[in-house]
Amino acid sequence: MARRGGYGGGMPGNMKNMMKQAQRMQKQMEEAQAALEEQEVTASSGGGAVEVTVSGGKEVKKIKLSEEVVDPEDIEMLEDLIVAATNEALRKVDELSQAQMAQLTGGLSGLGL
Repeated sequence: MARRGGYGGGMPGNMKNMMKQAQRMQKQMEEAQAALEEQEVTASSGGGAVEVTVSGGKEVKKIKLSEEVVDPEDIEMLEDLIVAATNEALRKVDELSQAQMAQLTGGLSGLGL
C-alpha cells in the first residue's frame, strides 16, 4: 500500500511531545485556577476604616467597617470607601492570578498564553 503524507501516518515524535506538554500545562492551569479560587485577599480604604475580603474567584466574602466610619450624615463617604476597598481587592486578585499564570507559562507569553 502506498503511504500518504510522507511520515508514515502517525504523529511525528516532536508533535506527540508537544501535545503531551500542552495537556500537562492545561492540567496545571486548571489546578492553579482552582487553588486561586480558594485564596482570599483583603484590601482596605480610609486608613483601614473599611476592609473588603474577596475570593480568588472575585466573590466578595466579607466587608468590615470601623464604627467611626458609620456616619448617618455622610453615607456617600462610606459608599465611596466600600467601592475603593472592593476595587483594590479585585485588583489584588488580578495581580495574584497573573503571577500564578506567569509561573506556569514561563516564557510562552509570545504564544498568546
